[in-house]
Amino acid sequence: MNRLLLRSCLPVFIAIFAVTHCFSQTAFNDNQKNHYRVGGTFAKLEDSLKRQFEERSLAWPPQSIYIRSFKYDRQLEVWVKNDNKESFRLFKTYKVCMQSGTTGPKRMEGDYQIPEGFYYINEFNPNSKYHLSLGLNYPNASDRILSDSVRPGGSIYIHGNCVSTGCIAISDAPIEELFILATRARANGQDFIPVHVFPVRYDVKKSLQYLAETTIRNQVVQKFAIKLKEAFDYFEEKKQLPVIMVSKTGEYVIN
Repeated sequence: MNRLLLRSCLPVFIAIFAVTHCFSQTAFNDNQKNHYRVGGTFAKLEDSLKRQFEERSLAWPPQSIYIRSFKYDRQLEVWVKNDNKESFRLFKTYKVCMQSGTTGPKRMEGDYQIPEGFYYINEFNPNSKYHLSLGLNYPNASDRILSDSVRPGGSIYIHGNCVSTGCIAISDAPIEELFILATRARANGQDFIPVHVFPVRYDVKKSLQYLAETTIRNQVVQKFAIKLKEAFDYFEEKKQLPVIMVSKTGEYVIN
């Protein structure tokens, strides 16, 4: 009897969930656009972004975006696609204008390190004192195991302006574009926008040499960088995101 009741109610539940989810996504988009700072940004830049997508033969608006950043190379890439079966395509590479710390992951509050690893956007902040900002879910599951248990740090953002004490600063004009892209993807149903932060571009000889030199006396950081490279290599080959898990010891398990 209970199984029959569940089967009869399930389609209704799915329909209600779909309507509620759609409403929440629309409300999110509207709330962002109605903010005084974001609203002006939308009006100013959305037409420009549409044209840029058209020039690259990309469909607007994006259904999914993927962000990856390279610390040493000071780059932040935005990849987009409109269907799960599609491969990601590069939309744009922004310059990271300021950063702090050095090679290696963030492990405690006050170390000024930009995290390295696999994150997602968990906050849209139109009231940031750094113009606009997108929060990262640091500390993630791996960081909570491997970082300082009492003071792991937090409040890591991609933001405007050009200062950094552990955040990824890309200046005001780029963060405006990125904020719109992330808002559009979120409103279109992408609840988790992945952000992968790598120490270097593994496909650039000079960057690899820098990585080798800075980790030669630190086997822990070297091993960590090699593990991150597995995700980089997977994406470079397939233009799809790997499945990433975290072991009981806090290590990433790629695909």
